[in-house]
Amino acid sequence: MLGKKMAFAAVLTAVCNLPRPALADDAGVPARDLMSDAYWAIWSDAEQARIDADIEQNRKADGSFEVDAPDGAEVKVEQLTHAFRFGAHIFNFNQLGSTKDNDAYKASYGKGGLFNQATVSFYWFDHEPTPGAFRFGGDYSDTERYWNSLSREEAMRERYWRRPAPGPVIDFLRAKDVAVHGHILIWGNAKPYWIYDWYCPENEKRFIDELGIPRHSDYLGWEPAGQNWNMGFMGKWAEAWRKSYRGLKEKGLDEKALAEKIPVFTANMRKIFRKRVFDVASVYAEAADSWDIVNESAGDFAKYGKARSGLPIWFSWYGIMPGDYPLHALLDAKEAFPATTKFVINDSNIKPYFLAQVNDLEKEGARIDIVGCQMHIFNTNDCTRLVNGATNVQWVGSPQIIRDRLDMMAKTGRPLHVSEVTIAAPGEDQKSREIQAVLVRNIYRAWFSHPSTMGITWWNTVDGAGVAGEPLVSGLFTRDMEKKPAYNALDQLINHEWRTNIDVPAKGGKVSFRGFRGRYRLSWKSADGREQSKICDVR
Repeated sequence: MLGKKMAFAAVLTAVCNLPRPALADDAGVPARDLMSDAYWAIWSDAEQARIDADIEQNRKADGSFEVDAPDGAEVKVEQLTHAFRFGAHIFNFNQLGSTKDNDAYKASYGKGGLFNQATVSFYWFDHEPTPGAFRFGGDYSDTERYWNSLSREEAMRERYWRRPAPGPVIDFLRAKDVAVHGHILIWGNAKPYWIYDWYCPENEKRFIDELGIPRHSDYLGWEPAGQNWNMGFMGKWAEAWRKSYRGLKEKGLDEKALAEKIPVFTANMRKIFRKRVFDVASVYAEAADSWDIVNESAGDFAKYGKARSGLPIWFSWYGIMPGDYPLHALLDAKEAFPATTKFVINDSNIKPYFLAQVNDLEKEGARIDIVGCQMHIFNTNDCTRLVNGATNVQWVGSPQIIRDRLDMMAKTGRPLHVSEVTIAAPGEDQKSREIQAVLVRNIYRAWFSHPSTMGITWWNTVDGAGVAGEPLVSGLFTRDMEKKPAYNALDQLINHEWRTNIDVPAKGGKVSFRGFRGRYRLSWKSADGREQSKICDVR
């Protein structure tokens, strides 16, 4: 075991590429001692060897290509791109306060960076602030000049912090040959408040208010989105709605009975949700390679147990929602988007009822191409628990837990996107940052090794650039845009260990090799000494 830990220490030291500071009580502590013996017992020699073998089997393929080269001539095999999607959201586009910081942020996308896919913000509430007033192309408030005029504290209080207009972002990504993933079309927590304010008649509003059902726009006494919006608010809203639903049941009002009392609002919700899908598709049907069509709906499915309940409304943990809204969103998207667009259903509840929802939706005619599996460690104490050998942290406490959870979701028969990743450092000191790098390296290796995984997307890449309630130390960059050890750990994996660059002798007019799936350039000299090259794909 010690030999394995020392080998890992050597890798980590190279990966971090940073001078080790004189820590107060552990100056010169080798990387192997960053983690407990209990941690290394879980991420053991045997597990590391299995992960290596699985990566070799699942992420590589054999290729054989014709080359006009004499036998024995060396053919340079250079991997240009990965088939696997290494992603991050790009919600902080031009918002980091200086051109220098923004340029460093942008450099992480495309050639020379880490990410060949970016998740682009399409939050309904923020990109259609009033009906028909779409923030797609952006205005002065979306420019780098505007955001550079604000302090970080001022920027985080702005309504459109982390919600840049998608048009300029997509233009940037296309120019960098980075795949675009749209996030999101339908999510209960992103539905605009004007749906209720504008499209619920006054008599129906009075009826709803008298029943004590809170309005989403009331915020239940907390500050609104864009004004220190907090991750914890979601749970508080959900509890308030659950309490109101219990009161409705006591009054003999189920979903059908309530819908009969508010028929106009019920009908309008369905029409507006459908219109949302077609509005986005009318502008961006060809712009994104894939879309999160529905986000975090498995909890609602678990309540009703079927994708097509036939109910006119659902008592959702997002408030009153159109009945069967996940199914309708996917069916609407099938009408609105081209067949080449990949449809994703995305959730944090990586549990059996998410699997059941995906299967049931498909039985009802929905098309799902990719299943998105989120993994957020928002509590930095959970990172410390992992270091000390805890396994009950999200679904990444051990390689076996990761395999089991991905195996479960792979029963959908669909590729899996580890779609939103937060792995925080335990603190802000250098030792904590190196611990984060160890966690990142091991967890990414386990995800990458699974045969059903097609991509992994980091969430907040910059420390302190998320929203309230998310850890301030979960980035790959410091607040000053210095690369943290976790960034360098991913760079080592993505751009070095998981990239095939070799020289192979030609034989019989061909060159054969085994490499990571992706696009390659082959270069050689023909028999008459001329430089030759060709582009090919290893699938």
